[in-house]
Amino acid sequence: MLLIVELLLMLIDVTYYILRAVVRVVFHPRPKSVDGELCLITGAGGVLGRLFALEFAKEGARLVLWDCDTVANERTAQMARKQGVEVRAYTVDLSKRQSVYDAAEKVRAEVGDVSILVNNAGVVAGRRLLECPDELLERTLLVNCHALFWTTKAFLPQMKVRNHGHIVTVASALGLFTTACVEDYCASKFGAVGFHESLAHELRVENNDGIKTTLVCPYIVDTGMFSGCEIRKEIRKLIPPLEPLYTVQRSMKAILADQEMICIPRIIYVPFIARALLPWEANVVVYRFMGGDKCMLPFIKNAETKTSCGESQAS
Repeated sequence: MLLIVELLLMLIDVTYYILRAVVRVVFHPRPKSVDGELCLITGAGGVLGRLFALEFAKEGARLVLWDCDTVANERTAQMARKQGVEVRAYTVDLSKRQSVYDAAEKVRAEVGDVSILVNNAGVVAGRRLLECPDELLERTLLVNCHALFWTTKAFLPQMKVRNHGHIVTVASALGLFTTACVEDYCASKFGAVGFHESLAHELRVENNDGIKTTLVCPYIVDTGMFSGCEIRKEIRKLIPPLEPLYTVQRSMKAILADQEMICIPRIIYVPFIARALLPWEANVVVYRFMGGDKCMLPFIKNAETKTSCGESQAS
């Protein structure tokens, strides 16, 4: 009898949260204030990282910027300072665990406790699996996945003490479904999604309701990272590569609304659900129709050409 009652209560809760999600799509919740919060952004020297920094600066957040590229990171810092907020830039190699922990210790000592962590940094090898050096494969997994563990372990304890904070994981649509020739990237982003969702469950189990999480899964963003990637021409007109600013602004709306997950654009939810519901071969047929099965081949060719040119120039 107790089981039946709990089952009914669960179904009521499920219905409530479905309806709440629908209402939030129509009537956007009031965004929370992050004025004065200390926000750390990884990969801040890149296109998305820089835009995240500028958007958080507009909201009045104090910024800590991490990137392995000192020049690009400092350029982002200069742009953010024009918004009138405090900004600290640190050169950090996210592929090295000790570099992350050492930088985290410096941040705590010099700036304070981080209350918003935006794990944005990402890399891709851009090689076919059997032709890719192990070092590049490992680097993708270290930066895109392992670093999430290290940054979270570094800053989550202080969030738990105050039961206040927000952890944002910028993953990818390729963390929800896959395509050919980017095994390293897909594996790392699937890992990022799994890490984030497990962490979100852990925080709820421990009743840390003041610590929010947001998982961001965008389609291909026009940052140059996947230059050359192409789906079927007719479909491409319906789902073009995302503009970086649009991607970040959509992400910011989700973050400030404490939204647990956002796929950009919303149509990305369709293949995500189809992957779970349809037979494997049915998904393959759809991929082929859309050109998704071979969409990365031009990107791989471009990446290999750049690498060859670089090697010949260096020699």
